[in-house]
Amino acid sequence: MRSLFLFTLAASLWGRDPLAARIAHTVPEQYNVIKAVHAGAGELHYRGLFDASSLDVNLIFLHRGVIMPKSGIGHHFHNQMEEMFVIFDGEAQFTIDGRTALLKAPAGAPCRMGHSHAIYNPTDKPVEWMNIAVGTVKGKYDNFDLGDDRATAALDANPVFISMQLDRSLLKPLGAVRYRRVLSPEVFFTNWSYVDHLLIPAGGSAEKAVHIGVEEFYYVVSGEGSVRVNGESGAIRRGDAIPILFNDVYSFESSQTGELELMVVGIARQKFVVD
Repeated sequence: MRSLFLFTLAASLWGRDPLAARIAHTVPEQYNVIKAVHAGAGELHYRGLFDASSLDVNLIFLHRGVIMPKSGIGHHFHNQMEEMFVIFDGEAQFTIDGRTALLKAPAGAPCRMGHSHAIYNPTDKPVEWMNIAVGTVKGKYDNFDLGDDRATAALDANPVFISMQLDRSLLKPLGAVRYRRVLSPEVFFTNWSYVDHLLIPAGGSAEKAVHIGVEEFYYVVSGEGSVRVNGESGAIRRGDAIPILFNDVYSFESSQTGELELMVVGIARQKFVVD
């Protein structure tokens, strides 16, 4: 059995770039400037960290950037995929299916398959933003724009849609780290499986792990440290994204001077629901 696992691991590593080249970095100087995204107000500055080739599962892309003041992404539908906007500072108005509410960072709201969404930054400061897209067909993005920038949308006092908070106070001890499952498999219609929140204390580490049926990417929300994947090590810091493929053996360590905070997105080979 061990020999079979080692053979499978060796085959999966064949032809892959070194770990340092697979880790994506947030570099604001490399952002593209896009105006009127999905008929939204103002402009968005962003670049892609991952595309459909970064994982073997149906990740379409991971985008990172900023939504400029009085700017946003207009209201649009997704019928064959799911998408989630995340903000890491400030606040923004999130719309799901025509209902809008203000969320304060760090927060996000998934737009499930067959539903519509938008986001708008009503403040006078840029908002740090991320977009994650997972499809039913690998690499296939779809949208139907509604021509609505949501800049003057009426706000609900509380969101009436699924949302998440990366709230450290909700983390629970799990061995040497603190952890919470923020969004479970039941939330999603595609093979998108979960969103987790993980905090490794200064000088600490997350135990070595391996996944057979799920691939993940880890995004460094704050701090710095290192990741080890299949014997290779790489330095990581705030704004980095690390892909973990099927059968990868991996672990994380924080620096001696501070905590390492990670957001984890898991995407399955096939849809499953945990009882």
